[in-house]
Amino acid sequence: MDMELVAEGLLFPEGPVAMADGTVLVTEIARGTISRVHPNGRVEVECETGGGPNGAAIGPDGALYITNNGGSLAWTVHNGKRFPATDNFGRAGAGRVQRYDFKSGKVTDLYVECDGRSFQAPNDLVFDKQGNFWFTDHGAATPDGRAFGGLYYASPDGSSITRLKDRMISPNGVGLSPDERVLYMADTELARLWAFDLEEPGRVRKHPHPSPNGGRLICGLPGYQRFDSMAVDAYGNICVATLASGCVTVVSPEGQVLRQVMFPDPMVTNICFGGPDMKTAYITLSGTGQLVSMDWPEPGLPLAYS
Repeated sequence: MDMELVAEGLLFPEGPVAMADGTVLVTEIARGTISRVHPNGRVEVECETGGGPNGAAIGPDGALYITNNGGSLAWTVHNGKRFPATDNFGRAGAGRVQRYDFKSGKVTDLYVECDGRSFQAPNDLVFDKQGNFWFTDHGAATPDGRAFGGLYYASPDGSSITRLKDRMISPNGVGLSPDERVLYMADTELARLWAFDLEEPGRVRKHPHPSPNGGRLICGLPGYQRFDSMAVDAYGNICVATLASGCVTVVSPEGQVLRQVMFPDPMVTNICFGGPDMKTAYITLSGTGQLVSMDWPEPGLPLAYS
């Protein structure tokens, strides 16, 4: 599959959202902005979020919801590519979930804690058809060791948030199966893809043979590979951006690795689908600061409100 360059010069892009007008919104983590990429490659700042905007999704009210890691990452540049260096210890625990109103241009902090405990580094989110959203907190390194991450379920009006899973190593990408009966979550440092069966929206079923986090292990990768964010296609396959090896790993719901689509950047961080037939894949190559596109063999799963 041949890729096409959509835009370059982005400062560690992530969280792509394909819009109906043909533009693509991306988070620029190292810049602290949401940026809009036009089909001709022109990039304009949509809004400034501060911190480190990581994931983004359109909610039921048409606003953009953002998981912001709070600026928990530090950066280094090597051979012309940008990499997260060490976690920014001084920013650990400053993460938040934000809402951006397109009409007013206002960015507001929606959630900064759950049950009195501050977030570490919120990372990715997905809305369900009930209008609520799941999101991950990636956790962060601290001078005393790693602060664990977790999995949350929240309402978009700021009225309700629940921590479903705690003490997880590095939760990252999150997605829903087409019937929304399964929640998928990628763990970066363990390179594992987990499935959580849902009893109902916002409620995880207890697995009869629980792992430490209560999920089913769908897939793990050999060697030094690390999972990042994801998208689900219309057939239920999970397309997971894969760091180090620089690819998108396509995994069936049964856990079979169907293929790995390679890119010339070790920091492949996210994928989303757009276009009239949902068969245009947009992929963020964060090390080189690029957004690329390609024709994808399978259509993507339409998101609830995009």
